[in-house]
Amino acid sequence: MIESLKQNKVGILLMICSSICACLGQLLWKLSADGGFIFLMAGFFLYGIGALTMIIAYKFGKVSVLQPVLSLNYILSIVLAATVLDEEITLVKCIGVLGIMVGVLLIAGGDEVKDADL
Repeated sequence: MIESLKQNKVGILLMICSSICACLGQLLWKLSADGGFIFLMAGFFLYGIGALTMIIAYKFGKVSVLQPVLSLNYILSIVLAATVLDEEITLVKCIGVLGIMVGVLLIAGGDEVKDADL
């Protein structure tokens, strides 16, 4: 598990950055619904940065490992919804977030590492 994380470390970190940018961009889009043009443009900028970061990340890891890391969007979305938009976090949402976290860790850390990759 540790070797897989080491092998895909740069790609995973870039995917996490991509996920953060995309989620913040989407939050700004939500906030722009009340007529905030600056929020709308900032949202497009952050979402674009997230997309570019994701494309770069694919150079540094396997798609089968990196793509599931984007599921962290769901976790960050719930946290932002609760902290910024005052939405309620229910027990069911917490269980879902825990499932996503476990899944991402298993996929990111469960990649087969060959002796040639070490």
